[in-house]
Amino acid sequence: MRVEADDERLDDPESQAAVDSQQMLRAVATSAAQVRSGLTAAVDARLERLADDGRPRAVVVVGMGGSGIAGDVLAALAAPAAPVPVVAHRSPGLPGWVGAADLVVAVSCSGTTRETLIATDEAIRRGSRLMTVAADGSPLAQRCINARGLHVPVVAQLSPRSSFWALVTPLLVAASRLGLLDLGPADEQLEATANRLELVAEACRPDRESFVNPAKTLALALAGSLPMIWGAGGTGSVAAYRFGCQLAENAKLPAVTGALPEAHHNQVVALDGALAGGVAADDLFRDRLDEEAPMRLRLVLLHDDDGDAEVRTRVEVSQEAAERHGVPVSLLTSEGSGPVERLASLVGLVDYASVYLAIGQGVDPTPVGPIDEVKSRLAAAAAAAS
Repeated sequence: MRVEADDERLDDPESQAAVDSQQMLRAVATSAAQVRSGLTAAVDARLERLADDGRPRAVVVVGMGGSGIAGDVLAALAAPAAPVPVVAHRSPGLPGWVGAADLVVAVSCSGTTRETLIATDEAIRRGSRLMTVAADGSPLAQRCINARGLHVPVVAQLSPRSSFWALVTPLLVAASRLGLLDLGPADEQLEATANRLELVAEACRPDRESFVNPAKTLALALAGSLPMIWGAGGTGSVAAYRFGCQLAENAKLPAVTGALPEAHHNQVVALDGALAGGVAADDLFRDRLDEEAPMRLRLVLLHDDDGDAEVRTRVEVSQEAAERHGVPVSLLTSEGSGPVERLASLVGLVDYASVYLAIGQGVDPTPVGPIDEVKSRLAAAAAAAS
């Protein structure tokens, strides 16, 4: 069934408020403030002490869901120049090779995530260096303090997914202090990132009508489609994965995510399939008067434009291939001088778009009932087994 979005609802403040009952749009608008408060929290935690024992052999970021993506961000940003590997880990426990020479960074907005607590306990047992980003007074924070690790408190917004920058920023500061990432003098890249997020918030504010609001425009374009989201460039794959997760949690819709060049070796073949616009087996002469419009693919390209000519060519070829097969394309190109700012220009826009798509469909973006149900059932199963 094809689900459409109501553009009139998107542009009507009363209708917005009625659907977005817990104010997810307002939470998304705090992104710039999250960068600044996250930097303050990291400075207050004196993360420069991470370097007291020298550079770790590896950095392993453990976390799940909206908290776990912080590890993907750090890994993507550190990859070009970091002298040690940065690994995002999403499961209970730790890889077998992690030991005392490594830094484990545990991220959990609530500080209660079961898988993250298990991984943290394992890090403590192995004698790994430890840093946590979590709510003050939480079980995760207490574990870190007891183990003499470094804890950065986070003040969550409405949910982990709307606290993205509050969770990511302390990790970027930690990497900077360890010499894995260059944020510039006085962490100036973070202030540039906050400024960029303010520009995005201004362009995407709720009272800007759909035809001049890039996030509303994108949301309306995605309505009724199955988005296939490809990231390109240094942080493009992280932005694509983030968008897919946001569409699932906010708009309650699935998406296919991938990254170039890998998507050119598998997902691109979907352009020849039943959801593409120009299917060879389709009967062009049948009577469509009473037919419901089918769901079709839409290719969304998130291009982190870092100046790489080969990446730019791949983006152009992707767009041309999709259009030849009758698949519409939405192209988002990053803006900004540094990699963190460029990432913010993409993530900021898609975060707003996912919420607007939910509102346009009459779906409250905040509740995540199936997640709560799964957690409840798992907790009950664990209690019954103990």
